[in-house]
Amino acid sequence: MSYRKEKVLTTKELADVLRNANVAYPGDHTEEDLRNLFLEILQSGVHGLCFSLYEDGQGPGDLISEEQVRRRMEIIRPFTQWVRSFSCIEGNEFIPKVAKEMGIKTLVGAWLGDDPEKNEQEIEALIELAHKGLVDIAVVGNEVLYRKDLTEAELLAQIDRVKKQLPPGIPVGYVDAYYEFSHRPAITAACDVILCNCYPFWEGCPFEYSLGHMHQMYHQALAAAQGKKVIITETGWPSQGEALKGSMPSVLSAMKYFINTQLWASDENVEVFYFSSFDESWKVGTEGEVGAYWGIWDKSEKLKFANEYL
Repeated sequence: MSYRKEKVLTTKELADVLRNANVAYPGDHTEEDLRNLFLEILQSGVHGLCFSLYEDGQGPGDLISEEQVRRRMEIIRPFTQWVRSFSCIEGNEFIPKVAKEMGIKTLVGAWLGDDPEKNEQEIEALIELAHKGLVDIAVVGNEVLYRKDLTEAELLAQIDRVKKQLPPGIPVGYVDAYYEFSHRPAITAACDVILCNCYPFWEGCPFEYSLGHMHQMYHQALAAAQGKKVIITETGWPSQGEALKGSMPSVLSAMKYFINTQLWASDENVEVFYFSSFDESWKVGTEGEVGAYWGIWDKSEKLKFANEYL
């Protein structure tokens, strides 16, 4: 099914076309069609957003004020039910505090690395935030096995410690690439909830196959989950930067990927935290130029996918 370029679809018509397609975003639709659907999906509210803490010139290790967190949270507040944070210190502790004040649920992460002293600070801060009633899901580490910062035994010990010290009723999990939960059954068994990152872009997948590839990623984690809930804690597509094999960044593809992800998640009842809320320039240092362009809003807190971007 296709439409002439001059035809502007209703958002419902375009959503129905996309849902009935076999590949990610087929057809010949106008940018106005896409923009209207993007805005309707965003304004209707998504399940979750990964919270981007740092302004231009800031990065991990900087102390961030509660005022800055509050300003950015106000921007995303109307559009999301949950926020995900990645650390519990250096200003990140304000994220769940402010989110809870605004009626937003929290997936709160302790960042673990190869520094035992910092790890101790993160774990203690996570436990403290949970006892203050600020944590809905607790996360012990993000891709720490992928980076090889900790051994599996060290991570299991930290997960066990947090589970024993948290108030009852708070699920505890660990975030990593979807395939790690197939390869590491002990980690999967230790988690109350399976928290997986699914990035077709980082696997060099051409955009037109990205939705199908993400579906496969999710179902691989689901198969390993032993009946536990699986949440996609990160997925997204960059709007600018270097290509990776068949993966090409662009504003249009980033908007289409957001649309496809949200429609699929709604139809399949999958909980997704979209990466990310704002562009963050510091990520150029770890991921190359493309790392700085994953936001729905740009680094100046301006919503992308508006006329001046397309």
